[in-house]
Amino acid sequence: MRTFCLLFFSFMIFSCQAQRPVLPEIAVKKHMSPELLWKVKRVSPIGLSDDKKNILYRVTTPMTDSNSFSSTLFLTNLSSGETRPTEQMKFYKKSADISPDGQYKVVVRSVKVHPVLGKDFYPEYGQSSAHIYMELDHRHWDKWNDGTYQHIFYGKTSEADSTYRDIMKNEPHHCPQMPFGGSEDYTWSPDSKSIIYVSKKLAGTSAMLSTNSDIYRYDIETARTTNLTQGNMGYDDHPSYSVNGDMAWLSMATEGYEADKRDIKVMSPQGVVQNLTAAWDETVLSYKWSDDGKSLFFIAAIEGTQQVFQVNYPGKTKIAPVVKRLTQGQWNVNEIIGQVDDRLIVSRSSFNRANEIYSYHLKTDEWQPISHVNDDLYQDVAESRTEARYVTTTDGKKMLVWVVYPPDFNPSKKYPTLLYCQGGPQSPLTQFYSFRWNLHLMASQGYIVVAPNRRGMPGHGVEWNKQISQDWGGQNIQDYLSAIDDISKETFVDNERLAAVGASYGGYSVFYLAGQHNKRFKSFISHCGIFNTQSMYGSTEELFFVNHDMGGTYWENPENPSFSDFNPASYVQKWDTPILIIQGGKDYRVPDGQALEAFTAAQLKGLKSKLVYFPDENHWIMSPHNGMVWQKEFFTWLEETLRP
Repeated sequence: MRTFCLLFFSFMIFSCQAQRPVLPEIAVKKHMSPELLWKVKRVSPIGLSDDKKNILYRVTTPMTDSNSFSSTLFLTNLSSGETRPTEQMKFYKKSADISPDGQYKVVVRSVKVHPVLGKDFYPEYGQSSAHIYMELDHRHWDKWNDGTYQHIFYGKTSEADSTYRDIMKNEPHHCPQMPFGGSEDYTWSPDSKSIIYVSKKLAGTSAMLSTNSDIYRYDIETARTTNLTQGNMGYDDHPSYSVNGDMAWLSMATEGYEADKRDIKVMSPQGVVQNLTAAWDETVLSYKWSDDGKSLFFIAAIEGTQQVFQVNYPGKTKIAPVVKRLTQGQWNVNEIIGQVDDRLIVSRSSFNRANEIYSYHLKTDEWQPISHVNDDLYQDVAESRTEARYVTTTDGKKMLVWVVYPPDFNPSKKYPTLLYCQGGPQSPLTQFYSFRWNLHLMASQGYIVVAPNRRGMPGHGVEWNKQISQDWGGQNIQDYLSAIDDISKETFVDNERLAAVGASYGGYSVFYLAGQHNKRFKSFISHCGIFNTQSMYGSTEELFFVNHDMGGTYWENPENPSFSDFNPASYVQKWDTPILIIQGGKDYRVPDGQALEAFTAAQLKGLKSKLVYFPDENHWIMSPHNGMVWQKEFFTWLEETLRP
C-alpha cells in the first residue's frame, strides 16, 4: 500500500509538471566586478567635422594582459549612425591649431628656460642626479621642475616646423597650463592676426602662492603681448570666439581660491566686458558658444548631477542675461561637443554607465545615443538602483544623499554599508563614472553605498560650496555623520558592518572620522588622505590651496583650528578601528609622508592596518595592473573587516 501511494504521488507530480506551460528562461545578469570594470572602454570626444556631419572620438581600451592601453579613432555619421574606424583627422581642422585663414599653425613644444639640474651648473659632472632650487615651484602634481616649460610656437603652414617662432621666448611660464591644460588654453583671433592664450605669468614661490592666470593676446605683426584680463586676480581660462567676434572665457575673482565661483565673461570686439552669470547662484564647469553667437550653452552641477544650461548674450542691448536650465535626469553631462542645428552633441555618464556620446534636441527634449561603445558589455551587467535621499543636517539644512543599492537588493536582508567620502574638498559629487571609486561596482559586491552631498560641494548654491573652507573638521563632518545615521535607521542596514572610505579630502575625512566616530564604523579605507595638516602644509606644492583652505601657515597662528582641532593626527589616541591606507609615491599634492605617518601611528597603536604603496602612481591610479591590485586590496579589506 505504501509503495502504491508513493508511485501514485510521483505520477501525479510528473503529470502536473508535464502539463505546465514551458516558460522562457530569464537571463541572469552578471554583477559588475573589477575584472569587468577594467574591460570597459573609455570614450573621449575630439570634435565635429567642419561640415558638422560627423563626430570624431577616441576609444581607449585597457589591455590588462600587457598592462597598457590601446587607442582607436572612430568616425560616426550623425544622420545615418554609420560608424567606422579611421586613422586620420584630416577632415577635422582643430581651430585652436590652424588660423581661420589657414595661413598659420600653432604647435606646443617644451623649452629649456633656466638651469636646475646638477649637470646644468656643472657640465663636467654630467652623471650627477642633483636638482638645485632657489625658490618653490620645485615640483608640481607628479613631476619635478627640470627648468623646461611648455610654450606656444607659430609659423606659416607652408613653412617647416623648425622655423616656427616662440611667442613666450625665455619666459618661465607654461601654456598650455600644467598639469592638465590642453588646446582649450589657446585659440586664434577671428582675423588670424593674433593668438589668444592662457598663462600664469608668475614664477617660483609667487606662482605657488597665487591662482592668477590671465588671458593674453599676442599680435603676429608687432610681436607684442597684451594682458586682456589685467586686474582680475583669480583664474581666467578657456577663451573662445563666437561667429560674431565676441570672446568668452571662464573667470574666478578671488586670488588663491581655486574653487571660487566660476563665471562666464564675454568681451565684445570693442573691449566691453560683461559677466553673464554674476547673479546666478552656482558655478560654471565648461561652456560652448551657440552657432548664432547669441547665447552660450554651459555645464554646471545641480542637485547631485551635471546638467546643460543656457545663458543669453545681450551684447549692446539693455536686456539682462538670464540663465535657463535645459536638461535634467539621473546622469552627468560631461562635455558639450558642439551644436548641429537644433541638437547639442554631448557626452554623458551615470553611476551605472561609462561615458558615451549623445544627441540632445533643444526643442523636443529628446535624447538619442550616438556611440554604443560599451553596449555589448553592459547588456549582461545588472544595474544598481540609485535613490536621491534628503537628510536633515545638524544645523537644520536639507542635504542630498545618493544611496546606491546592490542590483539584487532585498529589503528583508541586512547589508554592510559604505559611507563614501568625496574628495576636493570642493568638487561636485554627481553621477560620475570612475575606474577606481566606482559606486556601481561597490554596490555590486553586496554593499549599500551612501554618498552625501556634504558642505563644500557645487550644485547647492555658492554659500553651501564655500562653507567648508577653513572648517574641514566642522559642519561637513557632521554632514557625513547625519547621512550615515539616517540610513542606519533602515532595517536593511547592518549597523555592525559600517565602513567609511574615501580619497584626497575624502581620505582626510576618513582619518578624521577614525578619531571621532564613536564606534559607528568597523572599518576605514583612506587613499592619498591628509593625516597631519602641519606636515601637509610643509610638503604640498600648491600653497595657495592650503593658505586659503587652512587659513595660512601653522607658525603664524598656532591656535588655528586647521592645525589643531581639525588635524586628524591630533586624535590618534582615539583610533580603535582597522584601517587600510593607500598611497602613490609620485603624489606631490598629498605627499606620501601623510600615509607613512598614518600607517606608523596605526601600527604602534596595535590596530589591524595595512599600507598599499604604489611607487610609480600619482594622486590617482592609472595603470591596469595597479588598478586591479587596488580593487583587489579594497574589497579584500572590506571582506576581512566587515564579516558577519
